[in-house]
Amino acid sequence: MTEPLLIAKSGDTELALLPALANRHGLITGATGTGKTVTLQTLAQAFSSIGVPVFMADVKGDLSGLAIAGSLAPKVKERLDLLKLPAPVFAGCPATLWDVFGKAGHPVRATISDMGPLLLGRMLALNDTQQGVLALVFKIADDNGLLLLDLKDLRAMLQHVGDHAKDFQTEYGNISGASVGAIQRGLLELEQQGAEQLFGEPALDIADLMQTEKGLGVVNILAADQLMNSPKLYSTFLLWLLSELFEHLPEVGDVDKPKIVFFFDEAHLLFNDAPKPLLEKIEQVVRLIRPKGVGVYFVTQNPLDVPDKVLAQLSNRVQHALRAFTPRDQKAVKAAADTFRANPGLDTAHVIMELGKGEALVSFLEGNGTPRMVERVMICPPAARVGPVTPDERKAVMDASPVRGKYDTALDAESAYEVLHNRATQGTAPAEQPPQQGGGASDILGGIGAALSGIFGTGGSRSGRLTTGQAIAREVTRSVANRVVGQLAADLGKSLGGRTGGTIGRAIVRGTLGGVLRR
Repeated sequence: MTEPLLIAKSGDTELALLPALANRHGLITGATGTGKTVTLQTLAQAFSSIGVPVFMADVKGDLSGLAIAGSLAPKVKERLDLLKLPAPVFAGCPATLWDVFGKAGHPVRATISDMGPLLLGRMLALNDTQQGVLALVFKIADDNGLLLLDLKDLRAMLQHVGDHAKDFQTEYGNISGASVGAIQRGLLELEQQGAEQLFGEPALDIADLMQTEKGLGVVNILAADQLMNSPKLYSTFLLWLLSELFEHLPEVGDVDKPKIVFFFDEAHLLFNDAPKPLLEKIEQVVRLIRPKGVGVYFVTQNPLDVPDKVLAQLSNRVQHALRAFTPRDQKAVKAAADTFRANPGLDTAHVIMELGKGEALVSFLEGNGTPRMVERVMICPPAARVGPVTPDERKAVMDASPVRGKYDTALDAESAYEVLHNRATQGTAPAEQPPQQGGGASDILGGIGAALSGIFGTGGSRSGRLTTGQAIAREVTRSVANRVVGQLAADLGKSLGGRTGGTIGRAIVRGTLGGVLRR
């Protein structure tokens, strides 16, 4: 059994988080400047110390200090003296720095196919009609073996479908030119926000977020200060990461400690203007990802930012000070106070408004799974630096990274853009598929489909046509499908090359929110 993690203290009262219950998720809230950043660092370093990898977004640019050893600065000494704690052995965490824009960390990318039409539609703020057209474009690409890897692939595919809408109408239904135009305009806006650097290859391998080093969990820090200028891009990207973890990790049930802990800072951006179907999927993923050993901790200023169904899944809570300057603020204070297990010795609603910097109301789950009575405590300081790294320190961390060189150079493989461009220059009919050589992906998938259809059978579709991957994903259970897909992708990756094999696997089951859970 892994030892409890000391997070906060007040006098003789110690608040420790039980690692076995850390995957019951959590919530960290409080007004600006009340100490949420130090709480994040303390929690992240505590998880790392027991070998649990962590992923967190660095919204303000100061979480990178986790990679560097701290020191007995005056404020740290004052906090330690107040808590009557000895000075820790100051040390940084093994860390990997990431940056969508490739400046403050290793580039992190996803393919258009990975993201899927549902999440991409949210990023583009599409209405229902436009979302339907985007889904059709993805299906047409799948059916014609056209890989969607980057934005130019999707633009080319949209133009192709728009120009030949009548050719696809009988099989796929009406395709509105106005909707295609709206999606194209949305893609142009995304490009202006720098999204072209997010989409492409080499795509992020989720396994690279779950590494350990000398028994310590690697802390993955995403530089998000620039990404925050595009809130929908930020929230959709983190939601995609969460869904990828859900899809790729096996169920493990109750374990001594989480497989990975995911901190979702500025969580209100995830839920702002989200359509009801997406909110339902978020709630479903948060609920179902716990048995996979993943802990999700939402960080936001106001507990009212999180929908009730999601809030009900968050069992470990740290509440920093709230300021009740408006009626909504007063409602938030009451809501926060009412969600804690009452302590007869505390007027929780009153205490929330008088907490000092670094103080918090904390309630973690006890060994029997019930919340502990809320306590007013002071958060313990981390042993790593509180504050950002210098440019030289950042370079040193990146040079020592286990993924150094793996993602730094972008690849531009042959995909939909190149195929459609070649067809146009060669005068190939728009709906005609290029001939496949023997032993290619089409032949291999055909053989796989024939074998599996005999075992599982195939079902009908509203479009009247199912690809092999869709038939498998629709007819077999999620657990069997995931195992089949994983093995197929691995085998195809070896025989056809990593990009092709991985893309086929993604086409069979394209991500949790855009694929399996879309049923």
